[in-house]
Amino acid sequence: MGLRSFATAHIPGLTGLAGPKAAPDTAAEASSFDALVDRLHYLPKADVKRIREAYKFADEAHLGQFRASGEPYITHPIAVAGLCADWRLDAQAIMAALMHDAMEDCGVTKTELIERFEAPTAELVDGLTKLDKLQFSTREESQAESFRKMLLAMARDVRVILIKLADRLHNMRTMQHMAFDKRRRIARETLDIYAPIAHRLGLNEIYRELQELSFQYIHPWRHGALAKAVTKARGHRRDLVSRIERDVQKAFSEANLRVEIQGREKTLFSIYKKMREKHLSFAQVSDIFGFRVIVQDLPQCYWSLGVLHQLYKPQPGRFKDYVAIPKPNGYQSLHTTLVSPLGTPVEFQMRTEAMHMVAEKGVAAHWLYKSKGDAKGAQQLGSRWLQSLLDIQDETRDATEFLEHVKIDLFPDAVYVFTPKSKIMALPKGATPVDFAYAIHSDVGDHCVAAKVNGEPVPLRTELRSGDVIEVVTAAGARPNPAWLSFVRTGRARSKIRHFLKNLEQEESRELGHKMLAQALRAEGLALPSLDPEDEIAAALWQDLARWAGNRQVDELLVEIGLGRKIATIVAKKLARTLSEQGQRPDAVLLTMGRFATDDAPSQGQVLIDGSEGASVRLATCCRPIPGDDIKGYLGRGEGLVVHTAECSVGRRLFQRDSEHWIAVGWGEELSRSFEAEVGVLMRNGKGVLAQIATAVSSAEADITHIAMSDDSQQRETAEMTLLLAVRDRLHLADALRTLKRSSAVMRAWRVKP
Repeated sequence: MGLRSFATAHIPGLTGLAGPKAAPDTAAEASSFDALVDRLHYLPKADVKRIREAYKFADEAHLGQFRASGEPYITHPIAVAGLCADWRLDAQAIMAALMHDAMEDCGVTKTELIERFEAPTAELVDGLTKLDKLQFSTREESQAESFRKMLLAMARDVRVILIKLADRLHNMRTMQHMAFDKRRRIARETLDIYAPIAHRLGLNEIYRELQELSFQYIHPWRHGALAKAVTKARGHRRDLVSRIERDVQKAFSEANLRVEIQGREKTLFSIYKKMREKHLSFAQVSDIFGFRVIVQDLPQCYWSLGVLHQLYKPQPGRFKDYVAIPKPNGYQSLHTTLVSPLGTPVEFQMRTEAMHMVAEKGVAAHWLYKSKGDAKGAQQLGSRWLQSLLDIQDETRDATEFLEHVKIDLFPDAVYVFTPKSKIMALPKGATPVDFAYAIHSDVGDHCVAAKVNGEPVPLRTELRSGDVIEVVTAAGARPNPAWLSFVRTGRARSKIRHFLKNLEQEESRELGHKMLAQALRAEGLALPSLDPEDEIAAALWQDLARWAGNRQVDELLVEIGLGRKIATIVAKKLARTLSEQGQRPDAVLLTMGRFATDDAPSQGQVLIDGSEGASVRLATCCRPIPGDDIKGYLGRGEGLVVHTAECSVGRRLFQRDSEHWIAVGWGEELSRSFEAEVGVLMRNGKGVLAQIATAVSSAEADITHIAMSDDSQQRETAEMTLLLAVRDRLHLADALRTLKRSSAVMRAWRVKP
């Protein structure tokens, strides 16, 4: 059975099975401008006249261009405008849909569009125009920049994404004439970016169809096999579905409650996704179909829920109230799963007609309902997420990084938590108190030091659950911790932390670059020239060196050395050659000249690590070096200095691949903080074992910063856990391990190594 005919197929005995809207059956319906005009009956005649002018302009611009199918290219903009007309978008949006490819493909300028059709329409078209005309280093960078431009335009005017999604939907419906590889690439992009955006904005009809079409093009054989299986199962379930429908209709009739009952069938992609995630066979997927109950007002939602719970037994833990607490995209419904007469679970969704419109159309529902309310509601629906795009842009100028943050925020699930003043906030599944703090305000996040969940202190990496009440503790002198990036989930928190650290990183990277260049110069028999601007000879030397390296200032050169973008040994050799060319021999005479600084001890020849280096120096999490370990430093390109233990397998592989980026490092004599070591513990299961282990660690004067344990540990006699211990050095760690081993609950304790 073909995709589109399956998507709109009905469960026998039910009415109005929801599914993706089918593509037009005839080319005339899809491509005729007269057919488009018939769909614009909701607009004034003056607006239709302006739309006709935009059509003529687009038709002339695309004259001589054809699609892969051989049809004139103008048929595509007309079809996109038709989809926008189904949402009853305004004249500006319809005009922009007709001209959305004019700037990109036909050389039309924004100025020309402003003169012909005024600035608002031109801004919409500009937001939709990709940046293919500019030069980028990689195709991925070009794609990321295009997404950034589109998403930022969307944040200013949500009509941009509605037109873009209509454009993508029509392209997906008509991709059969493209090459196989191109179809798969576009389908993958659609599944990763456009479908989640549609879901995030509540456009569930488009979301489901984009997923279904992407699945069809990415895995055509799997799609075909599932389509046949679902068709066969639909026939087997006919009697059960008819019986449930009769029972439900009778129950509502006896309760004198007028409702509309719709059948709902899972899409092939959602069935496939569930089979993959839960490792199920098709026969084990029990909730392929369900029912929607459309009622007249809000109280009837809860009334209908009571009627259904009296009819069939509800499954415990399977009730969700999205009416009282809507999803971030505005979705509202009551969900309950009931046990059918044959023992199979059946999901019911209760909602009003207005809720149903928002559930299917999302932000587009506000144009459909604009006679009852202001279209500004479209901007308000999901406005917090749209505004967060602008906030992320303020801290993130790199397009690829921006897209990474946005992908993080396109989450399908959410948890709903409360502030101490009982305000509800939606966060992605897996969010932590740090995400919550940044959602409140960036200053709260930057100065966060601790958190309480339901009145109890918890680690900042704790995953929040729906219903939690979160209280954030701040301190004036606190600042973001680089380790937070390993567990925060929202794009806003990630971008704010990175922005703060990048500003801090400049100064710290300069200091690190200063140390590393001093070390490299010592290997050449030179001391580091003075950075005093009053010393004309040294200043001229530094200026020549910076100019050679492509930097405007000496500080920029030192920062790039600290970040690994310039190699200190190469810069040092260049300095030695410069001195030699000037007739100055790099010998002991230079080392004693007043214009050269001799603060760094020549005997060391190493970058010393004492724990105060900040974000420019990181201890590798794969081996977690602590004082007393033999260590070496890897200067990653743009990542600063990463310190590994000498025996780290990850470090050895990096050395084999990129040996020139390794430098000598050592531990300083005075350490400014404790260091984390990863410890494995095999223990006997029983009451109080965690308390015994915590007591043993505490008696060794160490701290536990994190505990991890396998999910099935409670079902076995022994269990294995991983601890992160904050210790001073190797001797302190050895003492903590000995203390752990003496505990009666511990069978074995060891330091985890990669």
